[in-house]
Amino acid sequence: MSNQLVKSGIHHHNSVQLDYYAGKVKKTMIPVDSYYVNNHINQFVRFSGITREDKILEVGCGMGKFTFPLLKKGYKITGLDLSPVLLQKMLEHNGNRFPIDLVASDILEAPNELNDRFDYVIGFFTLHHFMNLDTYIKAMSRLLKPGGSIIFLEPNAYNPLYYFQIVFSPTMSWAGDKGVARMTNKNFHKASEYAGLKNVSINKYGFFPPFVVNTKIGRAVEKFIEKLRIFKAFSAFQIVKMDKPNQNEY
Repeated sequence: MSNQLVKSGIHHHNSVQLDYYAGKVKKTMIPVDSYYVNNHINQFVRFSGITREDKILEVGCGMGKFTFPLLKKGYKITGLDLSPVLLQKMLEHNGNRFPIDLVASDILEAPNELNDRFDYVIGFFTLHHFMNLDTYIKAMSRLLKPGGSIIFLEPNAYNPLYYFQIVFSPTMSWAGDKGVARMTNKNFHKASEYAGLKNVSINKYGFFPPFVVNTKIGRAVEKFIEKLRIFKAFSAFQIVKMDKPNQNEY
């Protein structure tokens, strides 16, 4: 019975999400070429170890804000998103510039032909919107080849500025962004264990939102703070990596 309740709750959550993204487009989702975006991509590439030969699934790709920088670097991406509206807008932004396959689906209901297909399942600021972290990480693991990895860039739950941002930002709400509080080391390890994954590793960095770090002064201040490693635990962002065992490790 508990599984049915979880599924029912997720369906309601997804329905709310679809209605939300079918409305007015959030400016923060529109693809842009900025220091903020490119720094995230560079941090992600360095930490993840992804190569241009890997098959990569991006979950929650939206309109391609983080997809396009990876495509420009030559990475092979398949994009998956719950919202067909966002995927259509991504196609419009792409304008046939880059080859990319797109899948409109909840990750829980991803087509079986995607099973064991990808070297990496990745995402950017996506996990904290999922209703049940354990369930979604396990669903993603079935799409990985043995020896593949799940890697996500997420807000750091231990950074207090996010909670001020949720309260005071007109583009955020507790109903939509409360999942930030679940982005903790403990919950990542719990979800990894539930999905049969291993080797959870986390890299934390950065402190400022786009409107600050996209300025020269903001970047300089952030780089100075990052050198003071005593603040690292309270960094704004974290990249989380979980590995799927090889077949001989099961």
